[in-house]
Amino acid sequence: MQITQNMAVSIHYTLTNDAGDQLDNSRGDEPMVYLHGSGQIINGLEDALLGKSIGDKFNVIIDPINAYGERKDDMLQIVPIKMFEGMDKIEEGMQFHAEASHGVNVVTVTKVDGEEVTIDGNHPLAGQELTFDVEVMDIRPATEDELSHNHVHGEGCNH
Repeated sequence: MQITQNMAVSIHYTLTNDAGDQLDNSRGDEPMVYLHGSGQIINGLEDALLGKSIGDKFNVIIDPINAYGERKDDMLQIVPIKMFEGMDKIEEGMQFHAEASHGVNVVTVTKVDGEEVTIDGNHPLAGQELTFDVEVMDIRPATEDELSHNHVHGEGCNH
């Protein structure tokens, strides 16, 4: 059986950045499960998985455009520290959910300078070339229920 649209797919993967730093790893845990063609994983990885079979192992390098996009300078913003009222301490690296024109976005504090805080609305992996070391563990047709909910049910899924 091959990975095609509307298949429930289980994979193990190791994710590294272009510097070779490991960013994520599913091995030693449950495989990641997703519904192929539903947009649950980045485009570049989904494209690389198309047509693969159970047991296939491969490495794929995904450019920023097909991963989390290029970094956008207009996603950086300096805001007054008083916007974080009620917080004991604001530090670099902290992340918050913020309302944006396209919905809720995660922003990361990149600098705290007196009464000003610089926040970055880019995805933390934006602008990075990513390498996935992948092993296809299981493939099956998605159920009607999974298709109607647009995600896989059961072990290894986050739903």
